[in-house]
Amino acid sequence: MKISKVAEMRILDKQAAEKFNLSPQILMENAGQAVYFVILKEFGIKNKKFCIFCSTGNNGGDGFVVARKIYSNGGKVKVFILGDKERLKDEAKSNFERISKMGLEIYGVKTVEFMKSIVLQSDAIVDAIFGTGLTRNVEGIYKDVIQLINESEKKVFSVDIPSGINGDTAEIMGVAVKANWTVTFGLPKIGNILYPGYENCGKLYLSHISFPPYLYNMDSIKTEINLPLKLPERVKDTHKGNYGKALFIAGSPRYLGAPYFSSFSFLKSGGGLSYLAIPKSISSFLANKGSEVVFLPQKETTSGTIAMDSEDELLTFAKKVNMVVIGPGLSLNEETQRLARELVKKIEKPLLIDGDGISAISSDTKIIEEREKETILTPHLGEFSRITKIEVNEIKKNKVDILRETAKRLNVIIVLKGAHSLIGYPDGRVFINMSGNPGMATAGSGDILTGTICGMYGIGLSLEDAVRMGVFIHGVAGDLAVKDKGEDGITAQDILDYLPFALKYHRENFDKTLESVYESIYLV
Repeated sequence: MKISKVAEMRILDKQAAEKFNLSPQILMENAGQAVYFVILKEFGIKNKKFCIFCSTGNNGGDGFVVARKIYSNGGKVKVFILGDKERLKDEAKSNFERISKMGLEIYGVKTVEFMKSIVLQSDAIVDAIFGTGLTRNVEGIYKDVIQLINESEKKVFSVDIPSGINGDTAEIMGVAVKANWTVTFGLPKIGNILYPGYENCGKLYLSHISFPPYLYNMDSIKTEINLPLKLPERVKDTHKGNYGKALFIAGSPRYLGAPYFSSFSFLKSGGGLSYLAIPKSISSFLANKGSEVVFLPQKETTSGTIAMDSEDELLTFAKKVNMVVIGPGLSLNEETQRLARELVKKIEKPLLIDGDGISAISSDTKIIEEREKETILTPHLGEFSRITKIEVNEIKKNKVDILRETAKRLNVIIVLKGAHSLIGYPDGRVFINMSGNPGMATAGSGDILTGTICGMYGIGLSLEDAVRMGVFIHGVAGDLAVKDKGEDGITAQDILDYLPFALKYHRENFDKTLESVYESIYLV
């Protein structure tokens, strides 16, 4: 499913009118109808009291349609207009005139005092104040009304996006409506899907408002939901070599979990042979913990980290595997960081760089730009900031575009980890992942993601698809763990243990999972 920017949505609206004679009036009617159906389904209409807050723009016009439909089907409606109603025009004005002639109670809003008792006596609120185009902080009477809506604790239905959420960045513009349900139109917007906007939406519905698939599946829209893909079947006449060989260059005396979790999760997600190159002094300890991994003890620095003297051995062994990982728990030791940079330059296999490996290349990203083979980076926000030289707060305001530009500039695949992780490709595509939960915010979770991506490549997916599915399956494993154990206290070991169950769940429930978009967006 595609995800649109605000400007892209305006283009779709224009093309709907020009190519398919879907006039703005039809689109507004369909939008209001969709909201009405969701209210009917989720809450009910007859004899219930609704306060509908409308602006003087198109979002308010949608709200007028909702008011008319509720009123005509037995609901009790009071409409509050924010702004000068003389500024109403086109379809919004037409729909205002319709409800005016029907005798609905309509009020202009100058202060919130007179409406407080009405709101508190209502059963539900429809928020049709701001649409997706909001770019400045909410102030004045608009701020007061949004605060009243939130403080009322009434059930709230938002039209297109909760008022106060930026449609392109998902930022809260000072204050925003906290909705129970949101009905968005045409396509979901970035502000509907990324945090914190996603959380403010509540249960998210989508209506295509009569757009044909030609429009909402256009190739020019480069942002999508990370829909799950089918996994290759494991044939009966097979052996471990058929499911990939991965080399993990990782670990240091202070970081014993990272090499274990990354190399072992490759096996737990279906991979065939996992090789772990670690400092010699910690190899026996880790061998007792993960005996299924093949260990390659390496020469050490005086700090016990992997030394430059290991370079030739690692380059030679890298030629024997399908994929190489550099970074989990590798340390920030200067010599080891230099080794990482040299390996990135010289390894001629698909390469995933994580953790301390990202720190190593952040000082000289030309290293990865010049690589001929595919490169994957899996940074969290702080690491991504070091790569891009952009402050974290600035990245949060424009995640998708910055990710897109960076993946293209560096010619790499980037997984920007976090709630609803983003996967960016050099061709401009960005996928938003919907699996996963807050319980996965735990030490070692990212190392398991690293191994899972490698595992998806090992079982036969293309590298591009392996990254997407690695992120998805990693999230499903966390979701299954949380379902059994709850979000509090989930550890990386729990996520690791649930990886096989995640693969099993995915294979057995593929059609259901695909249809529900992992139960995140519902069609109306």
